Amino acid sequence: METIRLSQQAKEQLSRLKKFTKIQYWNVLCRWGFCVSLREKSPPPPARIPADSSVEMTWKVFAGPYQDVYLGLLKARCERDGLGTSQDALDSQFRLHLHRGIAYLAGDRRLRDIEALLRMAHESGRPERAAELVTNEA
Repeated sequence: METIRLSQQAKEQLSRLKKFTKIQYWNVLCRWGFCVSLREKSPPPPARIPADSSVEMTWKVFAGPYQDVYLGLLKARCERDGLGTSQDALDSQFRLHLHRGIAYLAGDRRLRDIEALLRMAHESGRPERAAELVTNEA
């Protein structure tokens, strides 16, 4: 997970989300996507996701100052899904969750501005953290 390269499809989906939400940083939108996927009850289906885009970021850029939190969430989810926490399981599940979450966000027709993204967070029960997660640039 040291370096994360997105698929071309995810890049295109993120580009549309950037246009609608006016959030200019890939990593912030990726955080939203990752969390949206983790919220789902079912694990993401196994898939081979190509790393065929020019969008690349390090884990530090993705997670920012919340590296331990995101890693802890991923480990807990892998344990819950019965996958263990080997590096291979974490790498694979992170990639699957990230891409599934980006696709969910991009496919949500209600998400046409940043306010809709904030409403989504509010409906999830964590409105006090929504603004900070959206505006955090690191």
